[in-house]
Order: sequence, then C-alpha cells, then structure tokens
Amino acid sequence: MRDELLDPSAVDLTEASDEVGLRPRSMDDFVGQSELKEHLGIILEAARRRGQAADHLLFAGPPGLGKTTLAGIVAAELGVGIQVTSGPALERAGDLASILSQLEPGDVLFIDEIHRLSRAVEEVLYPAIEDFQLDIVLGKGPAARSIRLDVPRFTLVGATTRTGLITGPLRDRFGLVARLDYYEVRDLEAIVVRAASILGVEIDGDGAAEIARRSRGTPRIANRLLRRVRDFAEVRGTGVVDRAAAREGLNLFGVDERGLDKVDRAVLEALCRRFDGRPVGLSTLAISVSEPTETVEDVHEPFLIREGLIMRTPRGRVATAAGWRHLGLTPPPPTDDTAPPGLFG
Repeated sequence: MRDELLDPSAVDLTEASDEVGLRPRSMDDFVGQSELKEHLGIILEAARRRGQAADHLLFAGPPGLGKTTLAGIVAAELGVGIQVTSGPALERAGDLASILSQLEPGDVLFIDEIHRLSRAVEEVLYPAIEDFQLDIVLGKGPAARSIRLDVPRFTLVGATTRTGLITGPLRDRFGLVARLDYYEVRDLEAIVVRAASILGVEIDGDGAAEIARRSRGTPRIANRLLRRVRDFAEVRGTGVVDRAAAREGLNLFGVDERGLDKVDRAVLEALCRRFDGRPVGLSTLAISVSEPTETVEDVHEPFLIREGLIMRTPRGRVATAAGWRHLGLTPPPPTDDTAPPGLFG
C-alpha cells in the first residue's frame, strides 16, 4: 500500500483527475468571459431549436483560460458526444478520416492546438467542415483514384494559442472566432471558492482573494495554486486556507505578490543584473534562464509585458522601471530604446 502512495504516476493521475473534476460542466457554472458566454448561448440555443449541429467555433487565447472546458460545455449544452484530439496528433489524412467516420450526427469534434495541423490534414478538413464530405485517395501513382464519402453533420471546435499561425482559409470557415480574455480577480475568487468546495477545502474570502490575486488572470493557475496552498495548510497550518496560510504557502512555493514565479523572476534578474539593463535578444534571454525560447515567448513574456515589467524594443527585450523596482533595484536613466519619443523623434 505504501508503494502505491509513493508511486509518482499515481500522484500525477490524482492531479489530472482533480483538474478534470474542477472543470465546469454547464454554461451556468462557467465563470467569466461574459460576452463570449452570451454569444455562445445564442448560437447553441438556435442550434437546439432547429435540431441541427451548431456552427463551427474557434476559441483563441493563452493557455489555461478555458478553451477545452468550453468545448466540453458546447457538447453538453447540445446533448451530443464529443471526440477530442489535437493538431500534432493528426499526422496523416487517414487519422482525421478515422475520427470523422466515428462521429454521430450533431457530435462535437474538438481539435486542440489546431494551428499545428499539417497541410495535408488541413486540406482534407476543408470539405469535411464545409460540405460534410470526405475525399479519400486510394492507391498511388497513375492508378490512384479519389472517392468522396459523406460524413454526418458535426460541429468543429478548434482551440489555439497562436491565432496568427492559422491559415486564412481555415479561419474563415469558422462561424464564430472568439478570443478569451484574462480573468478579473473577482471572477478568479469565485473560481477558487468553487474549486475549494469540490476539493473539500475549507477556505475564507481573504484566502480566496489572495490566491486569485496571484493567479495571473488564469483559472488553471488559480486551481493549481489552491491545491498547493491546501497542501501547505494541511501540513504546516490548521487546514483552513485563510489569508495568512495563502501568503505563507504561495511564498514558500515561489509565487510572489504579483504572481511572478521562479522563471519570471529569473527573466527579470537576467535583464536587470546579468545584462545591466541592455536590450537582450529572445534566444540569448532563453539560454540565460535555461528555458526553451517558445516557453519564454509564449508563457513568461506575455505576462511580464502585461504587468508592465518588461517590454520589447527594436533591439531586444528590456526591463521597465517597474521591473527594476520589483527586484528592489534602482532603475537606470532612460536610454534611446526606452525613452519616450520627443517632439521630432
């Protein structure tokens, strides 16, 4: 029994099941994104009244804002099944054909990271989502022939973190292209309180507010921080997540007052200390913090820019005065890269 408790894979499965269990199952349970919820509500209600599959939907935005959750809600609201896959998993046209052949009328096909579809798969997808027909090529060379098969009417739901990488023809075939925004603190508080009730965690309003404030506007991070604070409160506290427990627990796990983690601070430290405030290229910055360039560019840099702690310049990334002050350092005088333009500049 003890070996099972210490098995890392068992811990990972528990974390994954917790994450799935915290996902809202209906539109009423989904917190935030009020404008998107209104648009979706109209589209789904119209589809229900007509008894047809809903229009194809594309959800765009940073990771952790609820794109996958919304896909599940769309299927639940329509009362249909859902098939889940991802762009990188669909390597060949046959992979897509296999999934499409398993769909029932009205089902939802959810493709995560849809911008990473191969060109061959994307070409097969066009007639499937527009005419609900599937073109299959049999054989090779001069003997090859194409046959067209009908597929049931379905709703394609795509999710992407990189809207600019989606080709125009694919984007234009979606009936709704919606971007998810970062969440307000009050919405994240409601998400934390809901998650705490599901996990059986005793939490007060101040504790929820402290976790929400450090969650970078992202529900996935809020739920993760709640679990870590829960662990801290159970091991070193009274088991109740109040403001003191939230502060101590988050500080212990390296999440500071503004939600910066260890890598975020490493980026700031590199810009301010290691490179003395000079502009730094993305590749150099990524090497200096021992992270892939994609991770720095897609995960850490957007948050730091949104917080006004760093900015991009023609010559590279630089820390702002607020970034220097966040590290307790005195910002240097403005340079040509960071100074506001003058009358003739």
